[in-house]
Amino acid sequence: MEGEAKVSLYFILLGFPSYLEVQILMFVLLSAVYAITVIGNCLVILIIWADITLHTPMYFFLRILSFLEICYISTTLPKMLHNLVSEDKSISISGCATQMYFILFLGTVECFLLASMAYDRCIAICFPLHYIVLMSKEVCIYLALASWMGGVLIPLVNTTWTFSLPYCGSNKINNFFCDLPPILKLACADTSLNDSVMLVSSLVITLIPFIFILASYTCIVDTVLRLPSSESRHKVFSTCSSHLIMVTLFYGSASFIYLHPKSSYSLERDKYLSLLYTVITPMMNPIIYSLRNTELKKALARMFKRKILPRILF
Repeated sequence: MEGEAKVSLYFILLGFPSYLEVQILMFVLLSAVYAITVIGNCLVILIIWADITLHTPMYFFLRILSFLEICYISTTLPKMLHNLVSEDKSISISGCATQMYFILFLGTVECFLLASMAYDRCIAICFPLHYIVLMSKEVCIYLALASWMGGVLIPLVNTTWTFSLPYCGSNKINNFFCDLPPILKLACADTSLNDSVMLVSSLVITLIPFIFILASYTCIVDTVLRLPSSESRHKVFSTCSSHLIMVTLFYGSASFIYLHPKSSYSLERDKYLSLLYTVITPMMNPIIYSLRNTELKKALARMFKRKILPRILF
């Protein structure tokens, strides 16, 4: 009965190994990661906003992606940092449900947004003469709104259904945040239907946008291979490389966790894989785009030359 009372009030996030030295090291490293992620993505948003030459569809979507990455890492990392330095690793049922919903919601939005970015690159490379019409300001806004609205319903169904299950056993979640698979493991009811719904919804959320991305890049590759010079081919491919790296990082880790069958679940392995798409990918976004994007680096140099950035920062 005591266990039931506890489970009805809160969960315990086990997080990572409880050795003091490891926790201190992780706190320092993850605090640095959080700072780099927030500052880096804010800087990308600021550069795009301040430089009129970057007011194009590609950078419109990149600005949204950067904002999304800040929201994404802020959903998990502050609580994780708190747990690393506190003996109280509990999270309320409502807090856990809220965290789970926003993780699923933001992850779904990112899937659709990456597909929108692939569509933009496809139109720019394959149909350059029609680009202004096909990727007008209105079209960009509609695609962005569709990405955000597309993330609302499915995560709400998964979260509501998960927390309507009875939890009468252990209240210890073997993860550093409230993720769907480890919480379903704690339910003291048959979760086979929940597992099936999770698999189907994950397929819809990840596979449909991924197929769209794959089709877009098939069209891009076909167009690029027809270009007369290797220099032209390299220039076109370089504009897509950053997006491809982000797609690989995000889809690779998230799909591995949510799309494999229940029989092959390993909570310990999935816990570390979760770091990739909840922590590492948001941090890598500004690094990948700033290091590999010439226009963004030139815009940053212009801001320093005009002393716009120093005035804003200091």
